[in-house]
Amino acid sequence: MNRNHAAAMLISVAAFSLSTSAAIAQDSGAMKSMPGMHMDAGPAPSGSAAGKLGDLDISGGYVRAMLPGQPVGGGYITIHNGGKTDDKLASVTSSAAGKVELHEMKMEGEIMKMREIKDGIAIPAGATVTLAPNTMHMMFKQVKTPFKKGGTVPVMLMFDKAGMVDLNLPVVSAKGN
Repeated sequence: MNRNHAAAMLISVAAFSLSTSAAIAQDSGAMKSMPGMHMDAGPAPSGSAAGKLGDLDISGGYVRAMLPGQPVGGGYITIHNGGKTDDKLASVTSSAAGKVELHEMKMEGEIMKMREIKDGIAIPAGATVTLAPNTMHMMFKQVKTPFKKGGTVPVMLMFDKAGMVDLNLPVVSAKGN
C-alpha cells in the first residue's frame, strides 16, 4: 500500500469515527475558491430540522448516531442569509452535551487536521453556509447519553445579529443516512 493510499484511508477512518462535519459556502463569488469550502457534501437526510430566524433560513439539521465507545458526536446544518447584512454563528449549546464546539477540517499538506473555530462562523449576506461531513461542523463533547438513531438532540444556535433559535436535530445512522 503506498503512502498516499494509507494516508487517505487513515483520514477516512478518522473522519468517520469522529462523526465530524464540514462547511460549504455557496455564492456566486469568491467563497467557492476559499480553502475548505466545496460543494460535495450531498443532501441532508430526509426529516432533517429546519427553522427561520429573521433573515436566516436554517435547514438540513441533523446529527449522526454515535458508535460504541465514541466520545464525541457530529452535527450538521445549512444556514442561508437572505438579508443584506452579514451575520455570524457565534456559538451552539445543547442540553445533550456538556460542550458544543464549532470545528473545521482541512488538509495541511498530506495531513487532515481538525481545529476549533473559536470566533464563530461567518454567514455573509446573500450566501449559504453548510456545516457538513468532512468540513465545518458542530462537535458535541461530554455527551450525556450517546446519540442513537431515531432520537433527537436539542440545540440552541446563537447568532451575533439574528439572536438565538432552538432546534431539535434528528439522529440519523452513523453513516449519515
